[in-house]
Amino acid sequence: MDAKSLQFHSLLFALFIILYLPFAISQEVDDEHEFTYDVNSLTGPYHWGEIRPEWNMCSKGDLQSPIDLLHKRVQTTSALGKLDRDYKPANSTLINRGHDMMLEWIGGAGHIHIDGTEYRLNQLHWHAPSEHTINGRRFNLELHLVHQSEDGKIAVIGIMYKIGRPDSLLSLMEPYFKALAAIKDVKTNVGIIDPRHIKIGSRKYYRYMGSLTTPPCLQNVTWTIVHKVRTISREQVHAIRDAVHDDAEVNARPLQPLNNRWLKLYRPDDTQSN
Repeated sequence: MDAKSLQFHSLLFALFIILYLPFAISQEVDDEHEFTYDVNSLTGPYHWGEIRPEWNMCSKGDLQSPIDLLHKRVQTTSALGKLDRDYKPANSTLINRGHDMMLEWIGGAGHIHIDGTEYRLNQLHWHAPSEHTINGRRFNLELHLVHQSEDGKIAVIGIMYKIGRPDSLLSLMEPYFKALAAIKDVKTNVGIIDPRHIKIGSRKYYRYMGSLTTPPCLQNVTWTIVHKVRTISREQVHAIRDAVHDDAEVNARPLQPLNNRWLKLYRPDDTQSN
């Protein structure tokens, strides 16, 4: 290979690293069978950072998630602006990743915008019980809407649920959960799902910088936790957990230290027309 060819191939490799690597390293793992949520296991959450070298942030990171949204550390502000969601219906697939059920939109399902950056909605999944807590209180379920920017940064919207009236999205998903549980399959096509039907119910939200709550626990995540706690039926919680084939009671990572982070709570003022 002559010098020009070597230089050309080096340039191609550099472009591959620049364009592809952010997406390769920032996503959650597709197969969760390598780790568990059993705190007494050598593959449990206190040992995730030891399973693979590229997961070492799970043990060493100081901006880890989830956290307790402690009100004495919260700064209330109207400067963050309303949650700018521009979603659209898209074809989707329900996937059993090992410890959770993930609904993945093929090609994305619209975007959100945070501080001038556009993040594409790629998938959602559920944790039972909730991973985040509010003033020490844990809830029955937490939904994560996972978005990614072109340069590989992650933005997650979290919605927490307590037992009460059924949730409309989960009412739609229950037949698919039951089908996966019955045949022990790992993937099924769901068809067109419109994320605009996911109810938030509040303009208020918490915002902080943190990490993925599963390996590799990378700390490039902008977290938005909806202030309002919504409701879900007990049967719907059971339907989600029964569809997962790991026999675990929970799939929630233990709380992580807040360290020196401050939390922000967006509260619109009377002059904002949202």
